[in-house]
Amino acid sequence: MSAPVFVSRDPLDSAFWSERFEQQFMPWDRAGVPQHLQQFVARFVAAADTPLATLIPGCGLGHEVAFLADAGWEVCAIDFSAVAVAQARAGLGCWAERVVEADFFTFVPPFRAQLIYERAFLCALPRSMWPQVIERYAALLPAGGLLAGFFFFDANPKGPPFGADPAQLAALLAPHFERIDDQVVTDSVAAFAGRERWQVWQRR
Repeated sequence: MSAPVFVSRDPLDSAFWSERFEQQFMPWDRAGVPQHLQQFVARFVAAADTPLATLIPGCGLGHEVAFLADAGWEVCAIDFSAVAVAQARAGLGCWAERVVEADFFTFVPPFRAQLIYERAFLCALPRSMWPQVIERYAALLPAGGLLAGFFFFDANPKGPPFGADPAQLAALLAPHFERIDDQVVTDSVAAFAGRERWQVWQRR
């Protein structure tokens, strides 16, 4: 099988991601639902807590969309790659309409999000964009809302994925969020193995 050939080198260009989906080059894709998200939802079910209206930015193939929707959670997922959206919809059956082609920085969800699920979205963007991403997280979530998911920590200056320094990421999030959970991830894909953590941050 020949190696993929890419024209776009700018991760801020949707063509960068569309090329990779078209050529099935998706080293970030887990082809399933991570254990920590499954456990997170299971705790809500066990406690009989109300499901959280969830926004998934940069959803890719959207494996988590069907999982959350099947569990009774209201969910909207977005990606700015038309190819990613088409592929996600093709695989989601009755939940296909939950995936929308949109720009995270201007998109208005059809509900007041109570949870933003982070999975390989922040690390897909250059670090210079992170303050803007976090401001948008904060604007979309009410007090008490949750930012939960997987955060990639790595010192390599090149990307994507663009890794964070733990202290620097915490400093960016701290004005708006308080970290309430932080755990080792044991089922990472190879691209993230040993360098990501499951964290939950609550909106102040």
